Amino acid sequence: MTLEEAVFARHSVRAYEEKALPEEIARALEDEIALCNREGKLNIRLIRDEADAFRSFLARYGKFSGVRNYFVIAGEKGNDLNERAGYFGERLVLRSQTLGLNTCWAALSFGKGAAKKAAALEKGEKLVCVIAVGYGKTQGAERRSKAYADVASPENAPDWFKRGVEFALRAPTAVNQQKFFFTLTGENRVRAERRGGFYGDIDLGIVKYHFTLGARQENFMFE
Repeated sequence: MTLEEAVFARHSVRAYEEKALPEEIARALEDEIALCNREGKLNIRLIRDEADAFRSFLARYGKFSGVRNYFVIAGEKGNDLNERAGYFGERLVLRSQTLGLNTCWAALSFGKGAAKKAAALEKGEKLVCVIAVGYGKTQGAERRSKAYADVASPENAPDWFKRGVEFALRAPTAVNQQKFFFTLTGENRVRAERRGGFYGDIDLGIVKYHFTLGARQENFMFE
């Protein structure tokens, strides 16, 4: 499965089989994490066989079950940390899907203390969120989506822009708000904006990664 195929195959999954990640799968994830950390100036960790972070009341309220593996998305504090966390976290989400795994973003529905302890965060590092990863009991379900005109302009944009928006509409956002907007401002210049909502900066990073996959980086640049 390619990353592009993963965009359309992937759905959020909250219930997991309580099984360990095979070593070859874990190595592939660690390799991708190393790239994301270097390119995104982040300190992401893969936590394996640790269930405490998803045994809290918040995790039960969020209907998580069986989670034993997760990514801790963290980095040094900075104005754009949340957006970078969303962009590279979603890159890990889609890479996980290509490896036959399922995922779900969690910003509140987990035990932060347990996650920080498992990740051994250092002074100056901020925990942004976590992403459950593993073998889902299901493959998740399709969710409702806004239309192109709700999230992008103009209507008569080139095909690469429309494909980028199509991919962005497949991106996960907090409570499926899809509060973002893409505008073609020049021949190959794109403005991506958050339009409010919970965790809007993280969501903006997520949808920008999807847009980039669909539009292809050689066709445009973000303002």
